[in-house]
Amino acid sequence: IQNSVIFNQAKTILAFFSFRQEPDISSLYTNTNKRWGFPRCVDKSLVWHFWQPNDTINTGAYGIKEPHHEAPIIEIAEVDLILVPCVGCDVQGYRLGYGGGYYDRLLNSPGWDQKLTMGVVFDFAYVSQLPVDSWDKPLERVITENRD
Repeated sequence: IQNSVIFNQAKTILAFFSFRQEPDISSLYTNTNKRWGFPRCVDKSLVWHFWQPNDTINTGAYGIKEPHHEAPIIEIAEVDLILVPCVGCDVQGYRLGYGGGYYDRLLNSPGWDQKLTMGVVFDFAYVSQLPVDSWDKPLERVITENRD
C-alpha cells in the first residue's frame, strides 16, 4: 500500500482497525505525514473520526475497535482515499464484508460515491468473481499482500 502513488498523494486517509479475517494494516498508521480517520458504527452508518497513534481506541458495536466518540469528526471534503476492509474481493473490485452493509451504504451516498477507494484483502481471498447485488459498487483499486 505504502508504495502506491494513490496512497502517497493522499493526505487524509480513512482506514480501519482489522477485525476477524481482515488484513492488519496498522503498521501504516505510524506515518505522521498522513491524517488518519477511522469509523464508528452509529445506528446504520459509519461516522469518521480523526485518530493518531497515541489516541484512545474503544471497542464498539460488534466488537470492532473504534476511535473515541469525542475525537474530531472528518468532513467528506477532507477525504482523499478510503481504504476498505475486505473479507473477499474479486478482480472487478466487488467486495465481500461481514454483511452489515455499512460500507455499501457509505460508498453509495452522495459525495462519498465520488471518493477514491482501495480495497485491502488477503491474496487467497482475491477471486475471479463474487456474487453481485444491485447496491454493490466496485472499488477502484484492490491490493493484497502480493499485488499492488
